[in-house]
Amino acid sequence: MKLTHLLLAAVTVAAATLVPTPARAAAADLAPGKPVEASSTVFSFVAPNATDGNVGSYWESNGFPATLTVKLGADADVTALVIKLNPDPIWAARTQQLQVNGRAAAATGFTPLRARTDHRFDPAANRNTVTIPVTGRAADVQLQFFANTGAPGAQIGELQVIGDWTPAPVGPDLQVTGVTTTPANPAAGAAVSFSVTVQNRGNATAAASTTRVTVGGTTLTGATPSVAAGATATVAIAGTWTAVNGGATVTATADATGAVPETNETNNALSRPIAVGRGAALPYTEYEAEAARHNGTLLEADPLRTFGHTNFGSESSGRKSVRLTGTGQFVEFTSTVPANSIVVRNSVPDAPNGGGQDHTISLYVNDQFHRKLTLSSRNSWLYGTTDDTESLSNTPSADARRLFDETSALLGTSYPAGTRFRLQRDAGDTAAFHVIDLIDLEQVAPPASAPAGCTSVTTYGAVPNDGLDDTAAIQRAVTDDENGVIPCVWIPAGRWRQEAKILSPDPNRGQYNQRGLRNVVIRGAGMWHTVLYSDTQPHQAVGGINHPHEGNVGFDIDDNTQISDLAIFGNTQNRANRGHGLNGRFGRDTRISNVWIEHVNVGAWVGRDYSDTPAYWNPGNNLEFSGMRIRNTFADGINFSNGTKNSRVVNSSFRTTGDDSLAVWANPYVRDQSVDIASGNRFLNNTVQLPWRANGIAIYGGANNSIEGNLVSDTANYPGIMLATDHSPLPFGGTTLIANNGLYRTGGAFWNEDQEFGAITLFPQGRDITGVVIRDTEIVDSTYDGIQFKTGGGNMPNVAITNVRIDRSNNGAGILAMSGARGNAVLTNVTITNSADGDIVIQPGSQFTITR
Repeated sequence: MKLTHLLLAAVTVAAATLVPTPARAAAADLAPGKPVEASSTVFSFVAPNATDGNVGSYWESNGFPATLTVKLGADADVTALVIKLNPDPIWAARTQQLQVNGRAAAATGFTPLRARTDHRFDPAANRNTVTIPVTGRAADVQLQFFANTGAPGAQIGELQVIGDWTPAPVGPDLQVTGVTTTPANPAAGAAVSFSVTVQNRGNATAAASTTRVTVGGTTLTGATPSVAAGATATVAIAGTWTAVNGGATVTATADATGAVPETNETNNALSRPIAVGRGAALPYTEYEAEAARHNGTLLEADPLRTFGHTNFGSESSGRKSVRLTGTGQFVEFTSTVPANSIVVRNSVPDAPNGGGQDHTISLYVNDQFHRKLTLSSRNSWLYGTTDDTESLSNTPSADARRLFDETSALLGTSYPAGTRFRLQRDAGDTAAFHVIDLIDLEQVAPPASAPAGCTSVTTYGAVPNDGLDDTAAIQRAVTDDENGVIPCVWIPAGRWRQEAKILSPDPNRGQYNQRGLRNVVIRGAGMWHTVLYSDTQPHQAVGGINHPHEGNVGFDIDDNTQISDLAIFGNTQNRANRGHGLNGRFGRDTRISNVWIEHVNVGAWVGRDYSDTPAYWNPGNNLEFSGMRIRNTFADGINFSNGTKNSRVVNSSFRTTGDDSLAVWANPYVRDQSVDIASGNRFLNNTVQLPWRANGIAIYGGANNSIEGNLVSDTANYPGIMLATDHSPLPFGGTTLIANNGLYRTGGAFWNEDQEFGAITLFPQGRDITGVVIRDTEIVDSTYDGIQFKTGGGNMPNVAITNVRIDRSNNGAGILAMSGARGNAVLTNVTITNSADGDIVIQPGSQFTITR
């Protein structure tokens, strides 16, 4: 047995608390129970092994340089570090070169406590413990390793941090703990006022000060009174902000002018998004074909909006589109905004034997021919009558679904408002038909320049636009970022072929490695300019693919990762073949912004089962997706699963997803079902269109989750919004809020067309659905019921429905309680008009009551 991985490590790195740790006796080991982090690990030799009290376990890094950091949580006067390796003589002698660094609670960076030097470990000489004297005050203690003569990485069996806690400083400590807006959900143009909750977490009275609010370029202030130690004050902010559609981020700062000397000057600010109006603030303007000038054939859905039998109208935005079949037929759109790009949602014929083919259509600008656009059916057209989407076929048959796809193009010139864009069949455009549903026109900014400090993937050998696989080069760059060699990865403008998931290499897992990125920053030149793409279906990828379930494009993320301003275009053609754009545990504080994801199975699947490498368990917390553009998937858009909490999707758009566009699934496959409950998640100001399977937005269990300020339209067969306890979720708890949403032409029939779903549906299949509040919502032109309480094994008690308008429930009731429904709802200021089956219908046998 060769013991090259010998040194046992235990250094703890944890999230710092703001409350000082109680005083402890001098010369004590301060590390036990404290969080420990490592820049890298190999196999199961993870960072917590270094402080677990067991010298027989150890941490080992994945190469050099490497760091192991113990987060004490408060300042301590550190006098020594004790590093232990396994004393068993079977472990060979080795020398490790390392430096000791420390960071005080108020400091922004580490400073050396002991310079870089060699330390000898020799069990045969009974010297497998090394004591390093240091002098310094630190809340975070870090060992920085550069070499190890006995192994390819740093090793620690047990780490002790010797010292005593620094007495808590005397003085005030102001912190913003909450921001309240009035009104709570403002409409665009409304005057919004603010109040801020300020707490003094210190141990002395804080003098009067100023609290500042900044939002959307507006700065407002309020006078904060004197606040006693431990007390809280509510500060009224003078003035108002005019709300803009799409919302903004409000930042409140206590003691904004620095009038109060505080024990901690770094924790005065709090930021949070504000929901304004409904839907995302989209950078493009959408134009419907049926509202444009055209000489084609108008296609419309039947009254039941039947789905799954090659129904073009049912799968169209607004349930209408235009078919072109003859030379000279066209659809012409007149722009209302400047634009230099176009997206066309269309349907063209499949190849005779399936698998798709390319077709052209001619684009004219102000009557002048501009170019041929290529429209493809490669990622559309599924066949069969089954509602089990993984069993649908790519082999043509009579019944087809997933009929539409999209094509996008930069036009090279910016055209002013009033420009006419015409899509026309010319003699060379020989498809049997072109169905045009809509276009998006957008003024796209030029490619961004590399941010300061970022290193380009071209430095690692990646070459844009050459059609060769760039995965290895991108992976090397990302790995260097993860290991601290570079601070940021830059992917310039261009098309970069990717045929394997970017992740953290873990040789112990081999092909089935599912270890995600940690502490990585990846920037692109813009979602129109930096494109990662695959030309291979996931199940056909050869070599290097980390896991067939998750595909060969995009990123696997485990913690604290930032990805922005790029596109991920896969080549999934059937849900059975999988292939996610983003996946992993996601961990704490990950930020994904302005990323365009298309032609994958799932846009972003957040979470992994605890049983999948328990040592890596790290559910999403304080995760944010913003500015996302997710299109034409074969399953979910974004799913918050496996204990994800305190996370949000804001100001993003979704079109033609093959399952829920947005979902919280409080699944039971977590470490601790009493703790790891999906909670505090928000779907805020998003635009959801045309899910071709399942819901616009769904919540399956969990506590205190919310759906606010969204626009949902044209669901093919399921609700616009659904709360449900199928899929075996953990219980609902607290308040589940559905507020300020607009639902248009939603609901439908599914499961052999036997189950009819309302625009908003509550389905307690097994467990109860509790704490539901539905308010300030508009439900218009539903296929079936406006709000539906579905038969199930659970109860739906005390549903509060306030300020809701329901109009035109075309084939159902305004509100329906099915025969097996149990529970009650209280309606306040609810208006229902033009419902085919009546305003409020409670079916015979129902144990559900509705009061107004």
